[in-house]
Amino acid sequence: MENLYHILGIASNASTEEIKKAYRSLAMRHHPDRSTDANAQSKFNAIKSAYELLTNPKKRAEYNQRLSNRIILDSEKESRALWLALFERCGVEIPHHSSH
Repeated sequence: MENLYHILGIASNASTEEIKKAYRSLAMRHHPDRSTDANAQSKFNAIKSAYELLTNPKKRAEYNQRLSNRIILDSEKESRALWLALFERCGVEIPHHSSH
């Protein structure tokens, strides 16, 4: 399960206003009409899906429950994904290592 909070680069206790702010920033950067990145469409779709789910209180509560019940097998990978999401939100691309 991909972590929607990581996609938006926000904490799981982010307010609705923080979610909207992150969405607007990322959507502008990754919108297919504005970005030259080959993966812009898929990134934009992931950002939009994360936003739509996390701004719906009922769906967000259900998602948080599923997220809380999952078992993290690789804590290093989980931590790296969180940091990468944060850096990406700030516009910094970190190279992905094949060993992680």
